[in-house]
Amino acid sequence: MALSTAISSLLTPVAAQAQTPAQTSLQPRAENGRQIYDASQFSRFNPRTALDMVRQVPGFTIDTGDDDERGLGQADENVLINGARISGKNSDAFTYLGRISAADVVRIEIIDGATLSITGLSGQVLNLVTNISESSRLRGNFKWEPVWRRSGNDWFSGEASISGKLGKGEFTLSIENDGARNGVEGPEQVTDRFDNLLFERDEVARYRQDQPKLSGSYSLTGNNGSIFNANAAYQWFRRRETVDTDRSQIGQPDISELYSSRENEWNAELSADYEFDLGSGRLKLIGLQRFEHSPVNDFFGRTFTDGVTPANGSRFDTVTDEGESILRAEYGWKTTGGTDWGVSVEGAYNFLDNQGSLAVLDNQGIFQPVALTNANSKVTEYRGEVIGSYGRPLTETLTLQATLGGEYSKISQSGAAGQSRSFIRPKGSVSLAWRPQPALDISLKIDRSVGQLNFFDFVQSVDVSQNNGNAGNPELVPPQSWRAELEATQKLGPWGSLTVNIYGEKFSDIVDSIPITATTEARGNLDSATSYGVEMVTSILFDPIGWNGAKLDVEGELRKSSLRDPLTGIHRRISDDKIFTYEATLRHDIPGSNWAWGAGVEDFRYSDFLRLDQITRFRTGAPYSWIFVEHKNVFGLTVQANLGNLFGRSENFTRTAFGDLLGQPGGLDRGFMRGRRNGPVAFIEDRSREFGLIYRLTVSGSF
Repeated sequence: MALSTAISSLLTPVAAQAQTPAQTSLQPRAENGRQIYDASQFSRFNPRTALDMVRQVPGFTIDTGDDDERGLGQADENVLINGARISGKNSDAFTYLGRISAADVVRIEIIDGATLSITGLSGQVLNLVTNISESSRLRGNFKWEPVWRRSGNDWFSGEASISGKLGKGEFTLSIENDGARNGVEGPEQVTDRFDNLLFERDEVARYRQDQPKLSGSYSLTGNNGSIFNANAAYQWFRRRETVDTDRSQIGQPDISELYSSRENEWNAELSADYEFDLGSGRLKLIGLQRFEHSPVNDFFGRTFTDGVTPANGSRFDTVTDEGESILRAEYGWKTTGGTDWGVSVEGAYNFLDNQGSLAVLDNQGIFQPVALTNANSKVTEYRGEVIGSYGRPLTETLTLQATLGGEYSKISQSGAAGQSRSFIRPKGSVSLAWRPQPALDISLKIDRSVGQLNFFDFVQSVDVSQNNGNAGNPELVPPQSWRAELEATQKLGPWGSLTVNIYGEKFSDIVDSIPITATTEARGNLDSATSYGVEMVTSILFDPIGWNGAKLDVEGELRKSSLRDPLTGIHRRISDDKIFTYEATLRHDIPGSNWAWGAGVEDFRYSDFLRLDQITRFRTGAPYSWIFVEHKNVFGLTVQANLGNLFGRSENFTRTAFGDLLGQPGGLDRGFMRGRRNGPVAFIEDRSREFGLIYRLTVSGSF
């Protein structure tokens, strides 16, 4: 009887259920230059977390900032929580929002970042206002996301968090795992420069990953207005990758090839900040410590079916320790006329300690070490930064924000190629926020920034699967760039919202592949490069035409870049640079029911990845597409079923290698003299891999 009652409750029209989400408008109200969404406006989605709500804000997309940002720097994520930016580097806005219960959200505000007293922000920024401090009971959220596909099933992805009062403050504890059990398979043909078939491969690739992570945070607001936050996280990263290949070649014995890669990493981060009144302003002190330990083992080997030819293979093993220590102070104050002043000082220490070894199988099946000149090395950087900021309203609808400063850095490398160098680089920005109409926001920003180097580019590495590597380059210097962007957001009333961003960038000392010797290469600096593009984010609501509860979200980017190739002297795109991306999602929350359904499609294209001796091109065979159906009250849980890859996307890979073939038996792609891209083609690999339909289930709840 109880079971039949439960099933009946799932099928009963929502109008008869008290917990049915009401149909509410997603049109914001304007207040003091901000677009305000009350928490109740998202009730039709039955959100479990703040992230569920933010994802439904019309025309807004979370931007977690630049992965190459140096240190903590100034704010670059476009999400604030109770007016404060998210500190720390191990967790981003998606993580923090996913830990906040929807029941604790009061409202969501959309603001132009240049109007805030937070340097570095411009364009549309979301501020989440919560009332966690008003609740003394524990709250929790959980999500389970199993995936089934023909290459493997993943049962272990999900997350859970709990938050509540602890003394006079609030705490959050969370555990999560980003698991993956996937793979692709398909044929590959290898041809010579005249399109003659050299050999064929039948490949099966499998990938296994788990990233369990335990996080905790604590915040306390004192009676005097001081604010203290502390965050800690520990994560274990376990990855296994294999590619099994059956290779056939006319007149030669069949060959079995195996590539395997494994990594057992752990990383930890601890950060804290303390903000309090000092004199006529506020001082914020921030500290962060991060450490990572990563052993990686890569192997490629061949065995021959004739029973005569000896097996061959190579192995490259590395153990890498990375760390980052940051201390930062920010002081801000206001003067007459609403002027904001600020100064920030930051000191940082970064290091990478790498130990690498290469070994090759001899004819007796014993690995013999191969000498490497720059694989065992430690790279360190000491950096200091001072930035001053100024902001004020110029008129009732126009606001200015400007920053100016610079950084000093000293980069040192130990080992055979070791040396030490120091740099001074200017930094700064100017932003204007203009609201010519209540529903239209326009912002202009010009920014001078310094990029973060990848310390792995300093040390020698070997890719045993592709039989190539980088020699490492101790001469690298940090890249710099000028960026200008113009962003306009038009609120469309009951129809939704539209945001367009046009940008252009000019780089100096950009990092790309450069020749080191006649046969080796490494990552190095080129004089200049440019890029420009346009981004669009829009949400169209269909309520005005009577399709209540339906919403179409579209975002996309077109990008063009250019630099002078260091080998040919011809202008080309930046290697592996974005050409376009797009994603469109339709969601319909059926009025008067707990049901929702939808569909989506997305695709992307990147430019060729260029080394001096080869060109690699990756293309998708079709857009990735999906459909889903969701019920918001299955025994108190939200359950969504998703069927993906409806168009049968495949992954198509082409590698063109240059050089002169030596004709060594059984190893054409390992037996050629390395050449350059302006020389003859040695061979062309053309691969197509498929992965079939993907079935996803998401079960989420709160308590």
